[in-house]
Amino acid sequence: MQNRKNKILTVQDLSCVGQCSLSVAMPILSAFGMETCVLPTAILSEHTMFKNFTFLDLAKNMEDMIESWKADNHRFSTVYTAYLGRKEHFTIVNKAIRELSEKDALLVVDPVFGDNGKLYPMFDDAYVAEVRAFMQGAQIILPNITEACYLTGQAYTPKCDRAKAQSLIAELKKIGSFDIVLTGVEEGDQIGFAAYSPKTQKTEFFFAPKLKGSFHGTGDVFASVFTGAYLANNDLFKAAQAAALFVAACIQATEDGHVYGVQFEKVLAEFAHQYLQNKQ
Repeated sequence: MQNRKNKILTVQDLSCVGQCSLSVAMPILSAFGMETCVLPTAILSEHTMFKNFTFLDLAKNMEDMIESWKADNHRFSTVYTAYLGRKEHFTIVNKAIRELSEKDALLVVDPVFGDNGKLYPMFDDAYVAEVRAFMQGAQIILPNITEACYLTGQAYTPKCDRAKAQSLIAELKKIGSFDIVLTGVEEGDQIGFAAYSPKTQKTEFFFAPKLKGSFHGTGDVFASVFTGAYLANNDLFKAAQAAALFVAACIQATEDGHVYGVQFEKVLAEFAHQYLQNKQ
């Protein structure tokens, strides 16, 4: 019998150029000690901030992989989903969760469909509706401000303060009974997150100085570090704080002119080692 402890399935795309999605999730989760398995939803030539990206839908391949895993008796203790790509993928992912998850498996959902008040290319309101329905089965969700506004129907504002964050969380709670980490909350010249758990019915905030520049893929970095850290200690706030501090360290380590993402590789090994050593 194989050891299934900390066997995680991450479901998202592979962007061949740009440090995001699976190219970020796989090394980060592995560094946190996870046996990391992947269900790719699509192959993109580049991430969607590039104008000429191509998109190869892997829906049929996803179904074949699920059947193969069933036959070989693979099971997963955690499923972490991010960029799926098409609303039709949700049916396949739900099947994977239903047929391949261990009892009481954890589902972490990073919605990944928009930022800065806009949807990413290829997405529309129908896709948002699919995400909203899918999230209802999650134990943890990780929306940014844009995604939370689309999911709840609230108007987007460029800066989300504590009051706006509390309002968004109140509406997200109506969708499902899950832990919420809302990223992109601002206070003065600081930025951070709001973490809410239905177990305590409390919202905790964390802020750090806002760094200059705009970097693609930091949401994927945050979600991957959060998931690895949470599986190490089962503490929502500490895991989110670790993810926020890691993203900040990555931005500071990224050289000028590096435009495809953050150079997370420079700080990953030491950060993950120190976190696991001090998780208690």
